[in-house]
Amino acid sequence: MPDDDPSQSLDQDYGPLLLGPVLRRVEGDRATIWVETSHPATVEVDAAPAGGSARTFTVHGHHYALVVVSGLPEDAVTPYRVSIDGTVVWPPPDSDAPPSAIRTRPSGAPVRLIFGSCRESSPLSVTRFPPDALDAYAGRLIESINADAPTEWPDMLVLLGDQVYADETPEKIQKWLRRRKRRADAPKKQVVDYHEYTKLYLDSWGDPEIRWLLSTVPSVMIFDDHEIIDDWNTSDRWRAKMADLSWWEQRIQAGLSSYWVYQHLGNIAPSALDDDFVYAAVMRAGGDATEVLDAFGTRADHEPTAYRWSYTIDIDRTRLIVVDNRAARVLERGHRAMLRESEWQWLTERIPGDYDHLLIGSSLPWLLPPAIHHLEAATERIAESPRDWVSKFGEKLRQAVDLEHWAAFSRSFDGLTELLSKVGAGQGGVSPPPASISVLSGDVHHSYAARADLDSSVVSPVHQLTCSPVHNDMPRYIRPAMKFGWNPPAAKLMRALARSVGLPPPPVRWDKTADPYFGNAVGVLLLDGRSAHVTVEGTRPDKTLGKVASLQLS
Repeated sequence: MPDDDPSQSLDQDYGPLLLGPVLRRVEGDRATIWVETSHPATVEVDAAPAGGSARTFTVHGHHYALVVVSGLPEDAVTPYRVSIDGTVVWPPPDSDAPPSAIRTRPSGAPVRLIFGSCRESSPLSVTRFPPDALDAYAGRLIESINADAPTEWPDMLVLLGDQVYADETPEKIQKWLRRRKRRADAPKKQVVDYHEYTKLYLDSWGDPEIRWLLSTVPSVMIFDDHEIIDDWNTSDRWRAKMADLSWWEQRIQAGLSSYWVYQHLGNIAPSALDDDFVYAAVMRAGGDATEVLDAFGTRADHEPTAYRWSYTIDIDRTRLIVVDNRAARVLERGHRAMLRESEWQWLTERIPGDYDHLLIGSSLPWLLPPAIHHLEAATERIAESPRDWVSKFGEKLRQAVDLEHWAAFSRSFDGLTELLSKVGAGQGGVSPPPASISVLSGDVHHSYAARADLDSSVVSPVHQLTCSPVHNDMPRYIRPAMKFGWNPPAAKLMRALARSVGLPPPPVRWDKTADPYFGNAVGVLLLDGRSAHVTVEGTRPDKTLGKVASLQLS
């Protein structure tokens, strides 16, 4: 695919199927498959005896369909084909990859989830990072099928933020941007409008291994900041500063509307599509939904309670609740919160149930290295100071070194700790207590595991499981600081700082159970009956995966 000017490939003729198919949710005998096409068309998915079809909708000249496939057989692996206006376009005739297929789960089988975050573009565009962990995982699955050596198949990919980088584009995108006629005030190396966002997804998801992986393993996603811009929604001061930028309104509109199309639309279960008012409006638009989604993108930023990005999935006896850490924030000084009251209420209402394992998907870690936790908590208190110069200093420090995790929203950190403690004690509509509770996160460009030490009434083991990056890097000069964050003397020093600004001790203690790993990696979570186990697999120079951490959770 690369050539003398790799950016030229962004404009090449891909045929009628630009992107996809992307297998998203599988629910009972139904599944959703997302595609992007080159022109308005009818898209049909043949997964005999199941099938489905849909007409595309258009956004800024780009065409999409979400096909609901119905009638899938139980406990089966069903290959499928995709046709556009009657012509088969998938699987590609020259592909060496196995046929894409939809798998329906046998009841009671172990649940296997693959999770991670922070994937900057395709290895075809970016070569300065270690090998791409998702590429390596796809290669493993392809090799196992081609060798007729069955491997344990994942039930779902859980991608926890920074699936694309609007503000840190690869050189390939930057070359394309330089050739394009753009608004004069546009940042030279960043995307601004909807069309430019589409190129990010084409560059990243057009990678052949990733395209095949997404076509045959269900996936759910949530944004973090880089889908929009670094430090997105850090504070009210940050929002005021961004509002003064002439191009920002178009950027946030395009960022949220494109996220809904490419990522969030597939998070919606087939049975819930008719209840999503944005999907209903898009379907009513009669083909061209540009105005609908432009208006939605603007409204979703100006009125954070207008749309819920969080969602819940039950897979057998495992409950996954994925929460929005970015758009749902309260940012006013004195009232800061990671989740607005309506979002917090929604989260607490999703907790009651009968399940063995509870997973909270949060793009930002709940438990950080202790020294960093205390530093973040202290900077929040400093930024809340009534003295303007002190408050400004605290805010600048928070933004300069990305101090904006749960620890920097102390009310929400304490609230989540209390909520998980209740669940782990068998309270709040969950009895008996789950066999395991895990917070799955990314963002911080290294992987680690930590176990929480909560109230004595908590019988469920509670863990923070962080896996990041999938395809990125952490500068080597920062790595010692992240390791040092787990050092007890460092934690005591930063706790003294937090105490000096009037902060009580956090309501939980925690210890790392897997050392920080700074390479590209994916997490593999296996939930079998009342047993839970996590493995972190990192990439090797030969683009294969090797185990770097293994932990029994329950």
